[in-house]
Amino acid sequence: MEIDFGFILAQAFSPFNLALALTGVVLGTVIGALPGLSATMAIAVLVPFTFTMDPASGLIMLGAIYTGAIYGGAYAAILVNTPGTPSAIATTFDGYPMAKSGNGDLAMTLATLASVTGGVVGAVLLMTLAPVLAQVALAFHSSEYFWLAILGLTLVASLSSGNVLKGLIGASFGLVLSMIGVAVIGGDTRYTFGSSVLLGGIDIVSALIGLYCIPVLIDMVARPDRHLEPAPLGRGIRFFEALGHCARNAFNLARSSIIGTLVGILPGAGGSIASLVSYSEARRASRHPERFGKGEPGGLLATESANNATVGGGFIPTLVLGIPGTPPDAVILGALLVQGIRIGPELFTQQSGIVYVFMFGLLIATLMMLPVGLLIGRYAYRFIVNTPKALLVPLIAYMTVVGSYAIHANPHDVAIMVIMGVVGWLLGLAGYGPSPIVLGLVLGQIAEQGFMRAYLIGRAQDNFGGQLLFDRPISWGIVALILITLCVPIIRQLRAGARKPKEARP
Repeated sequence: MEIDFGFILAQAFSPFNLALALTGVVLGTVIGALPGLSATMAIAVLVPFTFTMDPASGLIMLGAIYTGAIYGGAYAAILVNTPGTPSAIATTFDGYPMAKSGNGDLAMTLATLASVTGGVVGAVLLMTLAPVLAQVALAFHSSEYFWLAILGLTLVASLSSGNVLKGLIGASFGLVLSMIGVAVIGGDTRYTFGSSVLLGGIDIVSALIGLYCIPVLIDMVARPDRHLEPAPLGRGIRFFEALGHCARNAFNLARSSIIGTLVGILPGAGGSIASLVSYSEARRASRHPERFGKGEPGGLLATESANNATVGGGFIPTLVLGIPGTPPDAVILGALLVQGIRIGPELFTQQSGIVYVFMFGLLIATLMMLPVGLLIGRYAYRFIVNTPKALLVPLIAYMTVVGSYAIHANPHDVAIMVIMGVVGWLLGLAGYGPSPIVLGLVLGQIAEQGFMRAYLIGRAQDNFGGQLLFDRPISWGIVALILITLCVPIIRQLRAGARKPKEARP
């Protein structure tokens, strides 16, 4: 079937679809910036309104909300050290230190440019290579998902303030938290201590808000100084300065965007793993790895370009195979089915008009993030800096309560959020960061499902299930990356220790 790109472009650039894309980006950005209000929630609420629209128009709006929400998570990550979404966890590593040093305006502009770059790369690869890249997703089996989750955990451990041991302990604590409740495979009840509240496990978003936000609120109340250093008067969005950083990190942006797209096509992997892998690669390839974690622009560019590239990557298995890559993709897949759109390879031939209008609309929405993000980011930074603590602390505390309650309309989630926040603050005093704990909680479920499926398949084949974890070249490659990730920090410490005696000699 011949594709009429003239008609597709006319539809994508129609005033109605442009207005939908702009509205979706603004709504998604605002929602993503609020802790607890995720892209999945926003899409699920707005799906019924799209049923009266043309299928392509409805999908454009949903896709715009999705990409805007992933980008919006950077606002809270940079300004209050609280990732608006799990995919923005690694953004806190360098984004918040930049804001603390008075460079929050530059950090917001860098996040915007990186998000647009990653989103464009993901959308272009979605339009050009969707059927080919979908085969990559099929090549990953249960064992690869297990090792991919372990890789994510080791990356966080090695990036934890230079202390690998504390990072591993934090990630292990997160793994224990991920096992609370009813097991996804097998249905066993674990670590509930007879409480019905814990049967559903520890909600990831509630734990995310608590571990990141509550310690910040306690520190804001305990310290008399400003939360963030104000920018000098007369300084704006620092657009051209940010462009200079992007030019110097051009290869970093391209590499991170491709990593984000490839990780995005793996169902269940998502932006958390993509941003961590990209951050680790950026740090490994940098001439000054010691600057990472202290406000390095290259680290912020790597994470934000990667997690936004997962949007386009996640749509590849959703549209080609009918396998949603992330929870928002699952909601959008449901909307496609309600609209009567058949998912699969024939989608690109029998209903190519709808799918290509949606892809171009997603690309347009990503480009719209640039002016929208620069405008919202400028005023968001000024608002956070200039608002007195007496108003800012209650406002953030109110949003954390509403955000954690709104997930399931369950007051127990609020209690879990507060408890996890106090635990996170106490662990922070001992030098344990929240990122390994949260990633252990997020990746623990992926690791458990991959391991148990591989084990059960092995038993069904009258074979030791563990052999399936090592019998594929993809698994070997991921295991090699894990070993490299764990060994590199140790080798650097040994080299640094060897240099000190030489420098001390007269």
